[in-house]
Amino acid sequence: MASSKSSLTVLTLGAIGVVYGDIGTSVLYAFKEVFASGHVPITHDNVLGVLSLFFWALTLIVSLKYIVLIMRADNHGEGGLMALLALASISIKGNQKLRRILLVVGVFGVALFFGDGVITPAVSVLSALEGLEVVTPAAKPYVVPLSLAVLFLLFAVQRRGTADIGKMFGPVMVLWFTVIGIMGAVQIALNPSVLAAISPLHAAHFAIVHYELAFLTLGAVFLCLTGAEALYADMSHFGKKPIRIAWFSLVMPALMLNYFGQGALVLANQKAAKSPFFLMAPDWALIPLVVLATLATVIASQALISGAFSAAKQTIQLGFLPRLSILHTSIRDTGQIYVPVVNWTLLGGVVVAISLFGSSDALAGAYGISVSLVMLITTLLTFFVVRYGWGYPLPLCIASTGFFGIIDATFIASNSLKIPQGGWFPLVMAVVLYVVMSTWKDGRRLLNAKLRADAIDLSSFLEAVFVSPPMRVAGTAVFLTADPGTVPNALLHNLKHNKVLHEINLFVTVRNHEIPWVGLNKRVEIESLGHDCWQVIVNYGFKNDTDLPKALQQLKGRGCELDAMSTSYFLSRDIVIPTIGSGMAQWREKLFAQMHHNASAAAEFLQLPNNAVVELGSKIEI
Repeated sequence: MASSKSSLTVLTLGAIGVVYGDIGTSVLYAFKEVFASGHVPITHDNVLGVLSLFFWALTLIVSLKYIVLIMRADNHGEGGLMALLALASISIKGNQKLRRILLVVGVFGVALFFGDGVITPAVSVLSALEGLEVVTPAAKPYVVPLSLAVLFLLFAVQRRGTADIGKMFGPVMVLWFTVIGIMGAVQIALNPSVLAAISPLHAAHFAIVHYELAFLTLGAVFLCLTGAEALYADMSHFGKKPIRIAWFSLVMPALMLNYFGQGALVLANQKAAKSPFFLMAPDWALIPLVVLATLATVIASQALISGAFSAAKQTIQLGFLPRLSILHTSIRDTGQIYVPVVNWTLLGGVVVAISLFGSSDALAGAYGISVSLVMLITTLLTFFVVRYGWGYPLPLCIASTGFFGIIDATFIASNSLKIPQGGWFPLVMAVVLYVVMSTWKDGRRLLNAKLRADAIDLSSFLEAVFVSPPMRVAGTAVFLTADPGTVPNALLHNLKHNKVLHEINLFVTVRNHEIPWVGLNKRVEIESLGHDCWQVIVNYGFKNDTDLPKALQQLKGRGCELDAMSTSYFLSRDIVIPTIGSGMAQWREKLFAQMHHNASAAAEFLQLPNNAVVELGSKIEI
């Protein structure tokens, strides 16, 4: 029992450090953004109305939508948009047209998530270091360079892994939430009337009396919710219970104390609205607070970057991105990975964002639209899981998800007003990435269709070959093929040029499934084709690590014995030639051909030994 409690404590501490970094640092800019533009007059009723919106936004969206509803929709224990997309897709697989539509919507949501991965580090670190301007206005010219330096260091250390740094995440974020809670409580003690904002009547009064103003304000209020998706995305790392305990015992109370404290300060001193978070602190605590805030925002950024790596890997496994180089940074935790292309692309986007906008206020204008769209997509996918996966009655499904869908849509409508001020930036990034992902998916479909059209039946081919068999040499040949039962081009080239056949021949197809994990007992399927030739299918979930040599070791004792030292892997290296005609638009075919050319070699992706790989190329027109 003591061990169980200890484990729960450790997991809860880890959840505080990783899951709540983004939403926990929203206090730096969310409340400030409401009054920064000057559109909302600072009156007692308006401040209480805004605080009430903050309280009920966090209660309805985080506590009810994510904690109570969404976290129930786990895909074999996994969360996140890709896991939910796979779960919704499986739930309605009988309806192929609807399934394709959901895949398009879900993949666009993933593209939006990557756009969020650029904005979050930029706005978080900038808002923390802008605290130096409160210390001394002379620090203003140094905020942007310092922010870029901090972020460059953060992205530069990604290749070393996060295991050691991760141990600090929990304690630092516990200190952060404790400090911001105390700061807020001190201000509330000076003006306890702000606690009346807990009543939804204040939010309703503000929305009814100042409906146009309230609609404009919702885009800023929404900033307090950014990072809520992490509760669901990181569910597999910590479990539902630790995430829920962390939220209700520390995170939500600390956030609400701080937001209400900022409201109390602004009521006492309207000039404090320019930077209410830092102005709550006494002068002697400003520099330590800036340091702590910077650490907290770095942790928030780190969690999102790690999430981007995992999302990229899952997207590759599901066939929406080309193979990328994926490095494992921990020998113990297979989930800790580093994807160089994603890392440096995110850094490039962060540098562009900071250079374009230059301040957290300006970046806050770009923030929100992509996150609110992701939340609506999550609600939509959840409907199909609840209705078709769990089988609940239609009226109940519409009522439960429709309620949150209306709230999400309202936030999107308010955030859409930010598009001219910067909201276009993450949307453009998402559209570009979606085009890349959809082009890769469609290109792979066309390429596979072309290969199938030209394919030769494997059984018939082998039967013809063994009428007058070629010379057989010692060892095992592993031929990779996209479709089981078809002759790989590598085999044709090997027979044509080398005129030999190995003693044992495996025709291997690697299949990726729309579930997170495929167990070892279902990893390998084998079928004898005669003459020591075997058809092998290797199954992976989108969170499994692909290691083909390791998987093939499971063939021992099943009639096919492999010796790693005498095994050669034959791969077809196809060169795609775009052609005018049916298929995709010419520019998309050229884009696909370039991506196909630059994709990491299958040998690297499947972790094949470098000294045992033979690649044989061919040109294919699509």
